[in-house]
Amino acid sequence: MKTHIISIGDELLIGQVVNTNASWMAAELNKNNIDVTRVITISDDGQDIETSIRKSMAEADVVLVTGGLGPTKDDITKHTLAKMFNSELIIHEPSLENVSSYFAKRNLPLTEINRQQALVPACCRPFRNMVGTAPTMWFESEGKVVVSMPGVPFEMQWMMTHHIIPELIKRLGHEVIIHKTILTFGIGESFLADKIEAWELALPKNFKLAYLPQAGKVRLRITAHGSDREELLRFVEQEVVKLNAIIGDNIYGYDDEPMASIVGNLLRERHMTLATAESCTGGLVGHEIVSVPGSSGYYKGGIVAYSNEIKHALLGVSEETLARYTAVSRETAIEMAEGCRRALGADCAIATTGISGPGGGTEENPVGTVWIAVSDGKNTVAEKYVFTTTREQHQLRTANQAIFNLWLQLRNKQ
Repeated sequence: MKTHIISIGDELLIGQVVNTNASWMAAELNKNNIDVTRVITISDDGQDIETSIRKSMAEADVVLVTGGLGPTKDDITKHTLAKMFNSELIIHEPSLENVSSYFAKRNLPLTEINRQQALVPACCRPFRNMVGTAPTMWFESEGKVVVSMPGVPFEMQWMMTHHIIPELIKRLGHEVIIHKTILTFGIGESFLADKIEAWELALPKNFKLAYLPQAGKVRLRITAHGSDREELLRFVEQEVVKLNAIIGDNIYGYDDEPMASIVGNLLRERHMTLATAESCTGGLVGHEIVSVPGSSGYYKGGIVAYSNEIKHALLGVSEETLARYTAVSRETAIEMAEGCRRALGADCAIATTGISGPGGGTEENPVGTVWIAVSDGKNTVAEKYVFTTTREQHQLRTANQAIFNLWLQLRNKQ
């Protein structure tokens, strides 16, 4: 069942509002084996709305529209749909009751403009909105379905959950969609593609592979279509096993689990605690760690040692090390990690020190240079990287790399 999502609103096109509706809808539809093949954002213009819906009806089985159903003059979706389907607008009594009750509970008068919220095209199947005022409208034409919903996120989500998805599931038949995401780190997208090319080319015809890169990570998403869910799951797992044999050292997890959560599980399983010492990342590593629920069970805390004085005073980095090797060096990173572990009484520690830019680079340590050290009480390993990106991306890549390095060390620690 091919589905298009159309989001209406000038506020979306100018970036005033982020289009969270489309992302939420696509995720929920895919969970229920409903295939989203296109997401479109258009303006509050009647001709744009009609043109986009007609084009989507020619290409998809279902068209889901959000936005433009409010009481103000710029909300024209309902009138456009009535014209498009050659239908008059009539009062939907259950919706009128709903609107009347909504304003009565707030001791507000039911104005004519609010009464018009209950108007719907006579040819549609209305669904009463129990968390707002604008009803959802379901149209069917030549075997195609068009659904118009409110753009307010919690109203749309209520409608999708209680009405639209259940109705669409009835029409599905036996189509099944399986998604499996393989989380990789430490290998660039192009190098990864070269390495797994033969495996990718040998994938079954009903399988599709997507590359989703982000700050040092590459997510590989397998999408498989079929009619037998158990059989499809078995085939997907077989392909994942093959992939592990090729790039197993770069695979740290699956689906949408954050790297910090995977590291946290390892720490919890091994009854180990963690501390962080950060210079160039300014607390970002600690932020990623504590974003995981339950991290208080293994995370002791962190020290943001941006200046050399703090590196020396709180982490015990010797003045001789800082003078001889500078703050951005293997020696400093190692002393930061080991000093942090001792100072906070943790079993292991991560340290980051580098140059995020845009200035401050030298011939020996250009902008983008970073040293990351991981200390587990027995071994301290420091690695140098050069991430030639923006300041923000440098800090994010460094934080991701630091957590990945901890994962590698914990995984190899028997």
